[in-house]
This record gives sequence, C-alpha cells and structure tokens, in this order.
Amino acid sequence: MTDENARRAADALSRPFAVRGLTSRNRIAMAPMTRQFSPNGVPGQDVADYYARRAAGGVGLIITEGTYVDHASAGTSDRVPLFHGEDAFAGWAGVVDSVHREGGAVIPQLWHVGVTRAEGAPPVAGAEPVGPSGVSLSGEPKGRAMTQKDLDDVIAAFADAAAAAERLGFDGVELHGAHGYLIDQFLWSGSNRRTDAYGGDIVARTRFAAEIVAACRAAVSDAFPIFFRMSQWKTDAYEAKLARTPEELDTLLTPLAGAGVDVFHASTRRYWLPEFDDTDLNLAGWVKKISGRPTVSVGSVGLDGDFFGAFQGNSSSVTGIDQLLDRMERDEFDMVAVGRALIADPEWAAKTLRGRTEDITPFGAEMLKTLR
Repeated sequence: MTDENARRAADALSRPFAVRGLTSRNRIAMAPMTRQFSPNGVPGQDVADYYARRAAGGVGLIITEGTYVDHASAGTSDRVPLFHGEDAFAGWAGVVDSVHREGGAVIPQLWHVGVTRAEGAPPVAGAEPVGPSGVSLSGEPKGRAMTQKDLDDVIAAFADAAAAAERLGFDGVELHGAHGYLIDQFLWSGSNRRTDAYGGDIVARTRFAAEIVAACRAAVSDAFPIFFRMSQWKTDAYEAKLARTPEELDTLLTPLAGAGVDVFHASTRRYWLPEFDDTDLNLAGWVKKISGRPTVSVGSVGLDGDFFGAFQGNSSSVTGIDQLLDRMERDEFDMVAVGRALIADPEWAAKTLRGRTEDITPFGAEMLKTLR
C-alpha cells in the first residue's frame, strides 16, 4: 500500500462510530460467520479468545456468529451457540468480558432458521421446521405454516434474547433478517403465501419483522441499539430481489425503521456492485439514502472473489481496498464488515489501518477447520 493509501485508510476507517450507547473506536466490524465450535450450544473459552483476538487486532465492533433464540425450531445444529440457558449465557459473558478487555465493542446476532431447519436435526431433534407458509424459499412443501401462537412465541423469544444481551453487558444486538432464514422468509414472496395480516404485499410481509423489532426495542433501554441484517439474495436464490426499485426498497424499509431499527446491515455478495441502475450506490448506500439510518456494508471485502468459491475450497488472495476507501470517504455507508479476511488474519484491521496490506495473510478454506 502506498503512503497515500495508508493515509486514506487511516482517515476513512479510523473514525469512531456511535449509535445510542454503542461506540466503536473505528469503522471496521467483524461480520457474523457461523463457525460451529460451541458443543451443545455453549461458547467456551476458545470462542471468547477467537473474538478477543480480532478485537486485539484492531476491529472496532465484533458481530458474533448467529445464535439461536429460545424456540424449539430455531436451530439446526448442536454446535451453533444458543442465546438462552444458564450455561450458554455464562459462556457469552466470557465473550463480552474478553472483547471489552481488548477495547472492542460486541453485539450478538439473534437467529431463527425457519424452514431451512433439517428434519430431525439437533438441538431439539423432534422439532418441526416452521415458516410463514410451510414451503421452502422456492415454494416446495417444507415443514408447517406458523400459527399465531408460533408467531407470538418467536417474537417473545427474540425480545427475551435482546433483554438478556443487555443484561450480559453486550453493546447492542443484531437481528438476522437476511439470507432466507425465518425473518427473511416472511419478507420474501416466494416463501410467504399467507393470506392473513402477515402476508400479501410488501408492507404486509414486513409485519412479522417489524413486530420483532418493536418487541426488542420495548425490551431494552434507550441506550441499547438494534441492528437489522438484511439481504436481497437468499441461499440458492442468489439473484432474488425483495426490492427491484428504490421505491420498493423504501416501502420495505419504512416499517422496519419505524419499529426501531437503528442500523441496517446490508449483506451483498460483492460490496462494489451497484444495487440499481443509473448509480453505483451499493445496497448499503441505497438503504442509508432511503432510510436515513446508518448502515454497515459487507461482501467480499479484501478478497479477490466472492465468498462462495472460498467456502467451496478455493483460496482467495488479498486485494486492495481503493474502492472501499472511495465509498467510505463519501460516506456512502458508515461501517464495513469484514468476514473471511478476518478468519484468515486476526490483525487484518490493524494492518490495513497502518498501511501494511502486503503483510495480510490470505484466506484459505482449510482455515475454517479451526478457531485461529
């Protein structure tokens, strides 16, 4: 990296970011990534050390891997951490303390997988997959449609988890509303065929998400921010679009912002691609412009290709961040979340801020086998 780019990186990325009671010392977040290193759903000292290494390496905000809320059908693995129960909470308290000791802020991502749950899978082997309409993202029969009691129970589970996060000392909370999981299944017309108040046009399809946001907002203090992760694409439906125009995106965002979302985390496969025609704004840029809320952008930051090839066994070399700096300098979005580059090198943030990108360790799929 040239001296000029090093100066630009320091100037653009070193600025603090604050929302409600959360302050990140810089504009770099660790993206949530499922790692499955929590046996029986309990994060141990190795998980706490994993996150703390990234905070020690300069990350301002840690967003944890997705964690299952307290609902029987929420999860599909007994190695993904829970966000309920005494043992899991003790583990998360250790994560909070470890990250805070290294100067980082930390928020958990709260998750329900919906109909993507595998039949008979742990952590609750007998639980049936549930979703808006008992169909998969592509419309094939899967699981069962949620009753009003199911909806109320899941909304309460998210609210209880948000309140627990504040009690444990987290700095905020993120709701996983992306990638074809439960909240997104309600947003997506392909999986939401309901004819009641939770289905129909795009406004009706946001009702479940907005009620979760509002319940979480009511369960925590005014100082505690709520992040909402969203995406257009779904797993195995990479060209999906919740909103095909800025006007449709406005219709989607307005109920969520009104319910209490403080920060939108806009997930894309490649952060540098424009979301709509006639402008190079990416999804996070459009969400910020339309909603007026701060945004986090994510999608293959610091890598030479998108994440799918890497997770299929390909290695990724380190690439420059000129385009990222261009976008940060014009405040297109407020933070950038970094994923596999931080799995590869816990000091990615510090090296980038100091202009030492040539020293960054590139990502390889073998790195997913351990908590480095």
